[in-house]
Amino acid sequence: MNAVVADKLSGASRPLKAPAEAPAAAIVLLGTGVVGGALLKLLCTPAAARIRLVGAANSKRQQTDPVRLASRQLREQIRSEGDPRDNAALLAVLDASGVATKVIVDATANASLAARHAEWLERGYHVVTANKALAGGELTGWRALQAATSGAARYGDSATVGAGLPVLSTLRRLRQCGDALLTLEGVFSGSLSYLFNQYDGSVPFSTLLGEARRLGYTEPDPRSDLSGEDVARKLLILARHAGFSLNTDEVEVESLVPQALRALSTEAFLDRLEELDAPLAARAAEARERGHVLRYLARLNQRGHARVGLVEVPATHPAARLYGTDNQFALTTTRYNTQPLVIQGPGAGPEVTAQALLGDVLALTPG
Repeated sequence: MNAVVADKLSGASRPLKAPAEAPAAAIVLLGTGVVGGALLKLLCTPAAARIRLVGAANSKRQQTDPVRLASRQLREQIRSEGDPRDNAALLAVLDASGVATKVIVDATANASLAARHAEWLERGYHVVTANKALAGGELTGWRALQAATSGAARYGDSATVGAGLPVLSTLRRLRQCGDALLTLEGVFSGSLSYLFNQYDGSVPFSTLLGEARRLGYTEPDPRSDLSGEDVARKLLILARHAGFSLNTDEVEVESLVPQALRALSTEAFLDRLEELDAPLAARAAEARERGHVLRYLARLNQRGHARVGLVEVPATHPAARLYGTDNQFALTTTRYNTQPLVIQGPGAGPEVTAQALLGDVLALTPG
């Protein structure tokens, strides 16, 4: 039976309201784009009931007013309303929250923000991120990050590789148990997976690329995907977690963007997409003659040689049997030696990436 309290003036009775649960974590969200927007939706679900959003910012504006932060239209409103962007003010409101677990969520791809991660960790803030620019950047940045995580603050990086597939967590657990990575191979890009799962030369590559862009599988400028640099950053993150101290110049990267198209504006590049077609059609035809298909693979061997690029694989190869935007990570270790340990699943999409961010925040909360 519900407890009731008598209203002496009216004679009415009403249920006693249960006290609201204290927040388990206070967060500031940096980046309200596609991934950040998906996270904002998740913060409105019961799974995030004990997470308090105390600040949100895009590249130009920020919002710290609790009433506006509670709006389901926050992402749209912040484009035209709010204070000028000021990281110090965002951290101040996080400090003033009164919540013990303070988290900065970086849902951007901004290298300048990523460069602050180590500093924020050293100051005692937890950092949860989808931003690969620090962990997958220069080796000095990686080492600074490792030093900063030796304290109490934790670094949630599940969303940096595989859009939240349990790749990094698995690799860390294997290493903690005394296992060692021997080789790593796979398809680390959801957009490139989609493109080469579809591409056999019968439809121009530029047509498929335009469709992938319309579906939101590529960045607005597809060269971010086609350059291979994003895949290289993911390979570096995985290699470093496995104990390989590789620098950025130690990864061989094959770009699919012809030299003549690399310095153009986005609009000019999109107008000349057809120039991608002939070189890739020739490679697809050569592969087809051998009964092979093309896949954009990342590879790391036991000697630390790392390469990302287009590879011919037979139809029996695991990467030849992927679907949609699937990512695939095949880990051969001292204990998974005869057969690699394979982790596979959707590797692109704001919803799964945002879920990985939320999962890392929840992992920081007590209870």
